[in-house]
Amino acid sequence: MDRKRILITGVGGQGNLLAARLLGHAAITMDIPVRISEVHGMAQRGGVVESAVMLGGIESPIISRGQADVLLSFEPLETLRSLNKCSSKSTVITNTRPIVPFTVKLGQAEYPEMDEWFSFMEKNFARFHAIDADAMAREAGTAKAVNVVMLGALIGTGILPFSRAVMEETIKNVVKPKFVDANIKALGLGAEAVQ
Repeated sequence: MDRKRILITGVGGQGNLLAARLLGHAAITMDIPVRISEVHGMAQRGGVVESAVMLGGIESPIISRGQADVLLSFEPLETLRSLNKCSSKSTVITNTRPIVPFTVKLGQAEYPEMDEWFSFMEKNFARFHAIDADAMAREAGTAKAVNVVMLGALIGTGILPFSRAVMEETIKNVVKPKFVDANIKALGLGAEAVQ
């Protein structure tokens, strides 16, 4: 199987770690060697949270500069911060809905104009998808399902060696029963958004 280096990034509270865990469980179900590493910044204060999911027997748990096959980002500014991990062959999938940092709220910094950056990404990476995962999560029935919408988008690209059905089964096995239906709907909405 092809090796894949998937970098998942976002801010605390967006479900980054659960997304990595779901990918890991799905890979194990398919007998695909998987390695996951996590970096927790000031996660409880809205700081960056990064996970690396290595599929296919990659030994290193770290994604170096230019090595990410996929950047899956739950927040646009975090997408920008992680672009150095990508190459022109990378697939970039980003949520379009910003979480405004504290420094911007205080007037000490400005949030970048994302439309220009989205245009840059579309021109400079093999594949680029920008979706409003927050809106889709609410449509699915829970605002907390941004992570699963984004996983759905990743599944929808066809890049992964497992299907939407495998991920749905993984959700049933990992997510609390009362959230399963909303998360499966969120997965479907994300997948459809990139097709």
